[in-house]
Amino acid sequence: MYLTIEDALTIYPLSEGKLTAGRSGLNRIVKSVNVMDAPDISDWVREGDILFTTAYLIKDNPADGVRLLQKLVDKGAAGIGIKLGRFWASVPDEMLQEADRLGFPLIELPFPFTFSDQMKGLFNAELQKNTLLLQNVLDKQKELIRFALSPVDTGRLFDRIREILGVPLAVTGMRGQTLFSTLTTDEMQLLKKRQLKDTPQWLRCEQGRLLCVPLKSPGQDHDFNSRAIFRLPPGIPMKEEEGLYHQAAEIIGYHLNAVERNDLTQSTQNEFAAMLKNYLKQQVSAEELVACASSHGIPFGSGSFQCVLTTCDPEYTGRADHLLKSVKQEFHYHPMLKDLSPLHFQLEDTILSIFPSELPRSSGKLPQLLTRVFFEQAAKAGRHLRMTVSHIKTRPDQLEAAYRECQNARDTAARLNLDAFVVEFANVEISYIFQSVPVHKMRQFVEMALVPLQDRAPDSAQELLRTLELYMANNGQIHETAKQLFIHRNTAAYRLEKISELLQVDFKDYHHLLRLKLVLMFRDMLRT
Repeated sequence: MYLTIEDALTIYPLSEGKLTAGRSGLNRIVKSVNVMDAPDISDWVREGDILFTTAYLIKDNPADGVRLLQKLVDKGAAGIGIKLGRFWASVPDEMLQEADRLGFPLIELPFPFTFSDQMKGLFNAELQKNTLLLQNVLDKQKELIRFALSPVDTGRLFDRIREILGVPLAVTGMRGQTLFSTLTTDEMQLLKKRQLKDTPQWLRCEQGRLLCVPLKSPGQDHDFNSRAIFRLPPGIPMKEEEGLYHQAAEIIGYHLNAVERNDLTQSTQNEFAAMLKNYLKQQVSAEELVACASSHGIPFGSGSFQCVLTTCDPEYTGRADHLLKSVKQEFHYHPMLKDLSPLHFQLEDTILSIFPSELPRSSGKLPQLLTRVFFEQAAKAGRHLRMTVSHIKTRPDQLEAAYRECQNARDTAARLNLDAFVVEFANVEISYIFQSVPVHKMRQFVEMALVPLQDRAPDSAQELLRTLELYMANNGQIHETAKQLFIHRNTAAYRLEKISELLQVDFKDYHHLLRLKLVLMFRDMLRT
């Protein structure tokens, strides 16, 4: 309970009582109610208690009543309520005078009501007040969370938090300079005069109390000069309410540091990205690129890597920019990617990502990891979104080659009309190399190789050809081939045996497999 005496006197049935002395103490805080008529009554009173009594023990000696008031003041009690009508008709003048002198509220309790009636009224009022206060704190906390999770307009950072909390606010920077303030000039001067601690502290001011909270910074507990200062109205706030201001200070500190970090990161990223573009245009050397990365603390040039190029079709119904932003967000924040320390750079309408070649065992290979992470985006965007992956490179001067591999994989996949969202250059490299073969030679080579299959009945030929395509695509795994064809493994094995017999090929012979790979690749290229 944290009512003032003045508040308590407005609550029924205590409102039927009468303040007879000690009016200057109306702002004393009531923390609890104590009802007692014991001889050592003052020994059991605690700070903030309002004592209800019938005056039975002091009814014959008003001087005892004066001494009781003095002891209650020494204990830090909030006030005393005396129920008249049984032992006293009125409070003795000596006690009234002493109560006025001490500024200690003395209340004549209404006779028709029991102590429990008055306690119940106070507790119910306090419960309602606390409920409303907690709801208010919860609403403000929700607003703070929404604010913390949303993109921050740094120009309104402090003003928005002040609006949410509904109290005057000041923020001082690392050098003690005032960054923002809605406090009065006198209050700001008070802060400069006082020796502020490196822990949260309270200061009294004319309009209430100031709560000063040090702001935390990365790598240390706090900046001794950087603080958030809130002016609260008189009275003691609930722990939950006080915690709200500490949370607000955490958000202010985080965003202040994040703004500084982002400004630094953005400027260094922009400088390195500009250097990277010039490198890809062969206008600067790999050594200059590595030196730029080293000067800005960008982890490039010290280990093997793989490049990933994310491309979105610019004709994707005006949503290309939105799609790339969502991909970039996943790159930065997805739990399976953010700890891999990749680098991402926007190059016109693409994103060039540089991943370390050695990934945690739980992540698997990079193409499979990207497929898992971006499954939903790929399903929605279809062929409008594609990622291409280069070979692993061991030296920084191979970055341009890795970038070209990604571009070539993207272009080759488009020509072959591939459905895959993630395309490895290794899987289309042969197609890329042989794309200059004349079309008539490709067609002649395919027809000569597949004519024994094509001479069979159309349904049977199509069935065998589809089995052969999946078998080669799955690197000779019969089980996976059967699974994708929705047939039994033995059926797939029988079909492959038939194909081997018709085409006169041995699936265990490397040269025969290479010839079949070229046949199917040329066939795909001829389709497009």
